[in-house]
Amino acid sequence: MRAMVMAVFLVTCMTSSAALVAQTKPATKPPATAAAQTPEEANIQEYIALLRKDVRTEKAKLLGTVMQFDAEDAAKFWPIYRDYDAELSKLNDMRVANIQEYAKSYSTMTDDKADELIKNAMAYQKQRGELVAKYYERVKQDLGAITAARFVQVEHQLLTIIDLKIASALPVVGS
Repeated sequence: MRAMVMAVFLVTCMTSSAALVAQTKPATKPPATAAAQTPEEANIQEYIALLRKDVRTEKAKLLGTVMQFDAEDAAKFWPIYRDYDAELSKLNDMRVANIQEYAKSYSTMTDDKADELIKNAMAYQKQRGELVAKYYERVKQDLGAITAARFVQVEHQLLTIIDLKIASALPVVGS
């Protein structure tokens, strides 16, 4: 149970951001799993979804404040950002699954499982970097390099804070 509580906490830290609150699409429920969930597991999944939504909203508010868009630039930026957010959410689902697997496997960790989990984590980081680079180019095309650079800087800072919260909460493997 302690591992599940830790996983819930970590999931709240690993969200992607949405556009402005008024522009945010409603959260979608995670896909149904093949195995039936217990009531406790269903409650945890619902709690995770609510916490992710709250963190996404706060992250979007911070991004909006720092970006300081006028109405014209906001109209260009937020649709691009919603696309980015949707792709980042999919990547974060992969990360959530990896952390949940780590929580399940922590007390019985094997070399093979540790290798699998770390390779999954590294693949996530690589894909996230590629995603940010892709959206840098899209923002640059519509709003210029300075705005695109500001987007990347702010997004990187926010993602680094989230990464730090996750890393500091995870127990070191084998300890």
